[in-house]
Amino acid sequence: MKSRVTFGLLLSALVVVGPARSGHESAVYPSFYPHEIEIRTVAPDAARALLLQSKIHAYLGNDAHFSDSVSDLSSVESLGSLVTVRINPQSSYAKADATVCAVARAVARKITSDNPDVILHPYPITPLHGDYLYHVDLAEAAKRRLLSDTEASPAFQELKLTAADTSTKRLLGTEKAASASDWDVEIREISLSELVNSATTVINGWLVPPQARSGWYQAYLVLHQAIDAGAKERVEADVQRIQSGDFNDPVDRINLERAVVTALVSDCHQVVVGYTLRREYFNTEFSAGIENIAFDSLMGLNAPIFLRTVKLKDFPWNGWLRVGIDARPTSAWNPITGFSDPFGRLMWSAIADPALLPSPYDQAWMANRISEIQATPPR
Repeated sequence: MKSRVTFGLLLSALVVVGPARSGHESAVYPSFYPHEIEIRTVAPDAARALLLQSKIHAYLGNDAHFSDSVSDLSSVESLGSLVTVRINPQSSYAKADATVCAVARAVARKITSDNPDVILHPYPITPLHGDYLYHVDLAEAAKRRLLSDTEASPAFQELKLTAADTSTKRLLGTEKAASASDWDVEIREISLSELVNSATTVINGWLVPPQARSGWYQAYLVLHQAIDAGAKERVEADVQRIQSGDFNDPVDRINLERAVVTALVSDCHQVVVGYTLRREYFNTEFSAGIENIAFDSLMGLNAPIFLRTVKLKDFPWNGWLRVGIDARPTSAWNPITGFSDPFGRLMWSAIADPALLPSPYDQAWMANRISEIQATPPR
């Protein structure tokens, strides 16, 4: 009788309380990576307000220019563009090599003095390139030559300047642009991210060619069409040797790379005169912001290393990361080579899981899903 009463009480409790249901989400997460990433297109003029309101954690774009004085905003700097000048082969200033170089140097000094965002650097490899240390002596010598040039330069007011595209017109300042058919010097601003992406194919996380992120190869892409036929033949031969591994040791390879760049800058008909920086912003507020920011010296925040290191302050593990970018998606889905537009590359960084990632500072690789170990063969 007693056991029947006990059974009846237990049955009544089950009827009153009802069944317990478990959720699908674990209460403990295995890592601090964001488990949900939202990417949205944001106009530059709207980015600041969204960052300050913590509606986005980071903004990836070239055109956002607002002060770092706000305590909850911080930024990272990466290489934005190379600024080049090209002398018109039909110009009267192109008849003598000495005059060509004098014109290029005069324009370089004028552009960098009138545009504070352009850093004077008359060498195609910048301090933000991973291989700059192999060229630092050549770069400093080029700058000394430009600043100490005492050769007679043509009056700057007499030069007819033109911009290669609409975005470069700002570098002309108050100078009136020459007509499309009658100009002496063309100024061009070459986006580094676009240059790298145009020369790179990504296959299952592997970059082809691997030299695409190195300064010497980018110098080749920018300048090789402007040099004379004899120098071009030597440059092409050296580039082929480097890409095929036809060298004895790393020192031999570095000397080949230096020889390539030396040949490229020996002709003044098209030269790099400086570079600009890209500044990208993120929210550092506690506790709605992010921390542990890693970025790429060439690609900025639009790189795989950013999404694999960033941590949300609000969560000890995981969380919801919201990222704004100044570009709309334009490329088609490609599960082998990823995407070719900035929006798609950012999304591909979030969903792809390659074994290796591009090193954020040079053309080397870093482990993502693998680890390097020293194997000891069994005895």
